[in-house]
Amino acid sequence: MIDERYGLAVGRIREMKDEDTVEASFREFFRKMAEFVLMIDEVKTLVEDGQYGNLELGELERWNHRLYQDILPEAYGSSFANPAYAVREFGEEYGQILSFLYTELRGSIAYVFEQKTEYLDILFELLIEIYNQFEEGKPEIGRIRDCIYWYASDYCDVFAADKVRALIDPAESFAVDIVMNCDLDDLRYLYQFGEYISENELRTAKHLRELPEDTIRKMADVYTEGYREGFVNTGKDLSKKEVVEIRYVLGFERVLRQAIQNFGEMGLKPVLYRSGVSVLTKQGHLKTGYYGAVANKQYEYDHRNDQALFLDKKFMERKLEVIQTTYEHYKDMACKYAGPACIEMFGEEPFSPEQKDEVIKLTKKQEELMLQLSSRQSQITDQYIPGDERSFTIISYPVPEIGEQYEEIFDEIIRINTLDAKTYGKVQQTIIDVLDQGEYVHILGGNGNRTDLKVMIHELKNPEKETAFENCVADVNIPVGEVFTSPVLEGTNGVLHVSKVYLNELQYRDLEITFADGMIKDYRCGNFDEEDKNKEYIYENILHKHPTLALGEFAIGTNTTAYVAAKKYGIEDKLTILIAEKMGPHFAVGDTCYSWSEDVRVYNPDGKEIVAKDNSVSILRKEDVSKAYYQCHTDITIPYEELKRIAVVTRDGREIVLLEDGRFVLEGTEILNEPFQ
Repeated sequence: MIDERYGLAVGRIREMKDEDTVEASFREFFRKMAEFVLMIDEVKTLVEDGQYGNLELGELERWNHRLYQDILPEAYGSSFANPAYAVREFGEEYGQILSFLYTELRGSIAYVFEQKTEYLDILFELLIEIYNQFEEGKPEIGRIRDCIYWYASDYCDVFAADKVRALIDPAESFAVDIVMNCDLDDLRYLYQFGEYISENELRTAKHLRELPEDTIRKMADVYTEGYREGFVNTGKDLSKKEVVEIRYVLGFERVLRQAIQNFGEMGLKPVLYRSGVSVLTKQGHLKTGYYGAVANKQYEYDHRNDQALFLDKKFMERKLEVIQTTYEHYKDMACKYAGPACIEMFGEEPFSPEQKDEVIKLTKKQEELMLQLSSRQSQITDQYIPGDERSFTIISYPVPEIGEQYEEIFDEIIRINTLDAKTYGKVQQTIIDVLDQGEYVHILGGNGNRTDLKVMIHELKNPEKETAFENCVADVNIPVGEVFTSPVLEGTNGVLHVSKVYLNELQYRDLEITFADGMIKDYRCGNFDEEDKNKEYIYENILHKHPTLALGEFAIGTNTTAYVAAKKYGIEDKLTILIAEKMGPHFAVGDTCYSWSEDVRVYNPDGKEIVAKDNSVSILRKEDVSKAYYQCHTDITIPYEELKRIAVVTRDGREIVLLEDGRFVLEGTEILNEPFQ
């Protein structure tokens, strides 16, 4: 039945390509769509016959370029995937919808490699349905919107349900089979995923191919051991778990293969799911899961709010019902999910998007619905995969785009990721012993940095057995190098400023956030000439459409080795936040570091229990969990060179200086200054 539907759909689309039954102004759009579908059909034949995997490397490169060429930056200006171009050609309403349709059908690239013919049927039939409406003359825009709405509603139980299952079911092994069974010395394997492959993925795979086996094993070991230690250090029982979710960027398969073997020795099977390619499974412009190169970040950003075409309360309830039903059906499997193990990549040219008036935007009501959807979806997930029973780990490495010294930088990052945790743990304990005496910490910027912020610290009832700060020694959060807490919101006031920072794949210049009683009161940046665009940029991508966020974390990074390496190679603005947060004080807006697991008892290496896990927002979970969490946590770091002073003010009024002019001055922390010399 599925194959029959597919044959009928492709046959009809083949006829569309040469017809002139729609208005001339729309004819080129549908011709392009038909050509795309027929190209997918070519790939389908090659994949199913086994021919695709036997093509020469050069031929695979040409196919990869052909599949993605219309959204690459050099072609995007005149692509129907570009809302600005589509609106210019068809007007706002038709342009936005047809650009959405063009984008949604591009998900076929992933589905044809995974041989999901049902998914192809759904998309091709959507195209035919909308084409039929245009054959009757220029259709009413409401009819097309209805078509999109029922596509989203009807097939939510396919796309959204399968996304949940892919997260927890190791039988979904498309990507795992490639990682474990392909010849990783033959770079043709990269093209079997169906993702866009750039020079970054090719050179990464080549570089890993040249590294000694001992180095690969060391990289995998620090990653998997950090994951295991995350369970040990929080007192969670890993033996009850059977599934580890792996997130990474293509090119790292050699390390991944060793890591999967390591996880197997822990009793864990891997799940690898592709980052969402449908409006029903994507998370804005962000990528989660496994993925290749981002062919065009502006394209992803332009379509971040496409769900506005159909999002209403009825659809929200429909999607939540699908998610709940799927988890319930697979609840025995879900409870064995251990959490994500992430390998992040960094080093691409920092991206500051163009803010386009032509893109689809959420209404205020839809923004509220999105927040409700995110909150309730998190609650459902926690019901079947309790936060206090799962853990995670994150590690990061550079991509070749970082510069001519890529190989040298890569080796330096390996060294940073494997620094001696015991040395740092001892020094960081010295810092914590002083911080625990504090009523608040005063952070003052320097060298043009306008930060002037007072952060309140939890008072300890039993200082002999309790602490407010966690001593982070590279388990879940690699590399080593920070002490952090959930600050008291009341009394936390002032301005946080940083000249340049890269957050969630977006660059911010001259970012300034004002706090009042620990909540964001005002914000601005210097990315755009128009102040309202700067506000909108921060509202969408840092506040994630919340009216305000709490200061969920305050930390002091101690990894001066990473800082000096970043300065040496001039890569400060390209570092992932995972490393950047260890290179100065940082402040996370949103949830605390302990969200969904506040009641798990956590101890530092010295045996003291960490008691500063809640704030006056997160504690609302005891009354109404929907009011306790924001479903976001964004770290913002002040680099050492923009730092005048960090001082602890004790409850009896004494001031103890920790850092002065970007250097550690507290007795017992002098070793942290050695890399500067």
